[in-house]
Amino acid sequence: MVFKGKPTFDVTPPDDFDPSNPYADPVAMLEHREWLVREKMVAIERAKLLREQLKQCYRTEGVNHIKNCSGLVEKYLSSIKNVGWGKDTRIHKLYSDTAEQS
Repeated sequence: MVFKGKPTFDVTPPDDFDPSNPYADPVAMLEHREWLVREKMVAIERAKLLREQLKQCYRTEGVNHIKNCSGLVEKYLSSIKNVGWGKDTRIHKLYSDTAEQS
């Protein structure tokens, strides 16, 4: 058996998710969480690809890598800002008691 269709992914966050009351619709909350994780994974993989391109540029350019790879360095540095599995995508209202303690 072979899957002949193309998978579809949501490009935008779910419309019915309400950040002020996230537990009102548990399905929307889970869809929103999945969307956030998917976006983080895509950003991490983009950064990995840029890092590999940067390594290759450093190796091929040799001593001229500062001049010839500068555009790639800027792309890589901008791609790794706010990328990772930190707490930056949490809904702060849900974790307000932990935010007040720290």
